[in-house]
Amino acid sequence: MYEYDEEVLDTFLENQSQLFPENVADTPEAAEEFLEDCMAVVCKNIKEVRDYFDEAGADISGLSDDELMEQSEVFSLPSGRFLIVEG
Repeated sequence: MYEYDEEVLDTFLENQSQLFPENVADTPEAAEEFLEDCMAVVCKNIKEVRDYFDEAGADISGLSDDELMEQSEVFSLPSGRFLIVEG
């Protein structure tokens, strides 16, 4: 099981409305449980994000890195990493 650090949990809690119409978590503990249930992935750079979507079979070949970062499933973390949450 993946352990989500404080940065990941805080970012998800603050920005979950970019993916969901209603909040799905209101505490770091609830966020961690939700992310575990979704099997959310933390990528260390945009190349890993692209690789993740390629491996999942998503057609992202026409998307620039900026467009990829704008996808609702992709949460940019302050450290430069990315959280991918499949809703």
